[in-house]
Amino acid sequence: MTQMDRAVELSLVRRLREADTAAFDQIYDTLNSRLYSFLARLSGRRDIAEDLVEETWLRLVSASATLAPDTRLAPWLFTVAHNLYVSYCRSRGREQSWTSDLLLLWPDRLSPSPFDSAASNESETRLKVALAALPVKHREALLLVGVEGLRPAEAAAVCGISPEAFRQRLSRARALLSATWPHELKEATV
Repeated sequence: MTQMDRAVELSLVRRLREADTAAFDQIYDTLNSRLYSFLARLSGRRDIAEDLVEETWLRLVSASATLAPDTRLAPWLFTVAHNLYVSYCRSRGREQSWTSDLLLLWPDRLSPSPFDSAASNESETRLKVALAALPVKHREALLLVGVEGLRPAEAAAVCGISPEAFRQRLSRARALLSATWPHELKEATV
């Protein structure tokens, strides 16, 4: 929980281990939309994201009594979500293909003014298309760090790779994104 104080998080873990439903509700309220957004962007399909996020929460309920007292909840839940997505892809024998409906999955953080919408629409569309065109492992690296705010070491654990391997994956992902979306990146860094 990137925005939550560590002491509060440890208290929630303790309460969750004691089967306190209010603790589960608080964790759910804090992380559900982030997990859903991550899975929707990763899979490209709302129905799949809904199923996987529901299963992620069921896994937390099932494992709550056995969680380590120092569990970091966001990385734990994103790891479960990642593993469920990988299992889903394996069971289907394919990687999800991305289509234009990905544009509908990108959540709006604020309701922009009509002027702001018109001004940013083209750049956002190009970014979404460029992100969608990346291989899953690179897209996932950018989503975990850039959107979900996980530290690279936490994101590495989610992906089941070493921190150094994750840093390399993140670097490659940024390079690939930069190659497919150079104009907007140059404007953003000026």
